[in-house]
Amino acid sequence: MMPPTGRECCQSLMPDIISNLPHNVIDVILILIPFKDAVRTSVLSKKWRYHWCRRTELTLDESLWKQREDLNPTVRFREIISQLLTLHEGPITKFTLDIVHLKRLPEIDDFIYFLRNHIQDLVLRLPLRKQYALPSTLFTCSQLRHLNLHSCSIYHPSAFAGFDKLISLELCGVSTSSELLESLISHCPLLEQLELSTSEDLDMIEINAPMLRFFSFTGNISSIYLKNVPRLVEAFLLGDIEQTESLDFAKIFESCSALEQLSLDFLSSEFVAEEGYKVPKRLPFNLNVRRFDLLDISLVESYKLSHILCLLRSFPYLEYLEMQVIDEDDSDTDEDEDEESLQPETLSDLTFNHLVEFQLGSFIGGTSEMQFIKHLLANSPVLEILVINRQFLDKEPLDTREEIFTKISNFPRTSPKAEIVYKDFS
Repeated sequence: MMPPTGRECCQSLMPDIISNLPHNVIDVILILIPFKDAVRTSVLSKKWRYHWCRRTELTLDESLWKQREDLNPTVRFREIISQLLTLHEGPITKFTLDIVHLKRLPEIDDFIYFLRNHIQDLVLRLPLRKQYALPSTLFTCSQLRHLNLHSCSIYHPSAFAGFDKLISLELCGVSTSSELLESLISHCPLLEQLELSTSEDLDMIEINAPMLRFFSFTGNISSIYLKNVPRLVEAFLLGDIEQTESLDFAKIFESCSALEQLSLDFLSSEFVAEEGYKVPKRLPFNLNVRRFDLLDISLVESYKLSHILCLLRSFPYLEYLEMQVIDEDDSDTDEDEDEESLQPETLSDLTFNHLVEFQLGSFIGGTSEMQFIKHLLANSPVLEILVINRQFLDKEPLDTREEIFTKISNFPRTSPKAEIVYKDFS
């Protein structure tokens, strides 16, 4: 009998190699591949059969039923959950459920009950506009370290003792009350990262999280009160303001002594105020902010601009400033020009003693933009680089662009290192 060729020998050895892999190696392989493929490994050998049932990390999403056009996705989902509850052995520590496009929301209460004792990382992205009411069992998951909830409603029981191991919490489109939200946050003593996104009109939300380091909020900014966040380093605030008088940055940032990075986007807020209202010139305290990102800011809307200048005056150690300017072409205004354009006296007490870099986006050479650049160059003694996005300016005639470049080049600079760079970020 002739000995097997190299190819035949390799083929004959492969099943044995796969079958004889150590259990810990099989576990690693199963974690690294999609859940659907992990289930299919049962056909490889007896050793692999149902090994996926001991997998500690699971992700269920629409890919599990996309190939089954003959089966209703909701029915298919129920079938998958039923099999998991029946076959799975051991703990599940990380679980992601992503069914945002499912038209009908199936029951998941039993599965949350199944997860409750060992789950550490839980992500639930539920169907949009359905607002599934999560069971109280969720609040008995004492091992949770990361919790991410989308499109649901939560009402924790009065006996809720808290998530004493939770370090990150993300709530997007979650329906609840301000009181319950405050209680949930305050019952997470180790919370370091908090992301909230809501379109609901909530009352004032007090954030009491002494270990918090990152905070992101999308909604009505004036409803936020960072009451106890002494370790907060980075904050991102995005949303509208219903009434200018309701915006109190002094209250929002009262306990933010460690804040170093702030991103702010007022979206389409009109900042309407009653006659006689005046924005404070500065906060009653200084903040340690080193980086300030301003998205979609118009330099000609007085109330909005006044709030921004109030913050800038309160950031004496600012090193990096980025502004994305909108609706800035005010060079053709006539009778309203004195009221709307940025005047030199408005900036007279604004200095940038530690500013190293300034980036200006969506620049078109408007009157207010030029005035702000002129003031910044004259009051930034350690500035190293001014980066101007020329994407929209390049649409102007060549002579217009050259005139603007010449004006900026001739602006006085207090920093001998200051360099002006024009880039297209499109």
